[in-house]
Amino acid sequence: MARYSAVAFDLLTGLIDSWTLWNRVAGNPEAGRRWRTRYLELTYGAGAYRSYEDLVSEGARASGVPAAAAQDLVLGWDDLTPWPEDRAVLGELGARGFPLAIVTNCSEWLARRAAARVGVDFAVLVSAERAGYYKPRPEPYRLMLEELGQTAGRVLFVAGSPSDAAGAAAVGMDVFWHNRIGLPRVAPEPSRLIGTAASLEALLPIAGDPRS
Repeated sequence: MARYSAVAFDLLTGLIDSWTLWNRVAGNPEAGRRWRTRYLELTYGAGAYRSYEDLVSEGARASGVPAAAAQDLVLGWDDLTPWPEDRAVLGELGARGFPLAIVTNCSEWLARRAAARVGVDFAVLVSAERAGYYKPRPEPYRLMLEELGQTAGRVLFVAGSPSDAAGAAAVGMDVFWHNRIGLPRVAPEPSRLIGTAASLEALLPIAGDPRS
């Protein structure tokens, strides 16, 4: 029997280049990374879900980014760009019979808009808003597993960051870290981290083929 029955993804780094948009509306890459770092700190400490848009705005104010940047980020959301190999890789996974899922740290309406940019069908899309909590808490991952009808050991998760990798591993999924932007590795790495690469193409041999 094949090792995996489904593949799930982080959206805003795993499948989409959201960093370019953040950097653009912040004014430069340094300000964009400072803003995004502060926003991530706020989501990790949020507990129960608080408005994604509010946390983005709070992160801007706390990091010295112009207040208008938060609104500009939402207004520019449909400019988000999938990574170039997305369609080929996800198309191949779909051809192999894998249901595809998304677990993302944003509001429901923004999650759906961003997922539409990828241009493929997803069996399940779980936003932090719908789960009631932000990753890396377990609730978003568990809701995705429940809606897929799969146990954790049968789903390969594609993370976009070290915290996402740790969160997915903690609920029992094997993890491939798509480290497209060269984030620093952390120690100790999750025990279920089975691959790290700067391209999604490296995912295909790891996922295998449930038809075989």
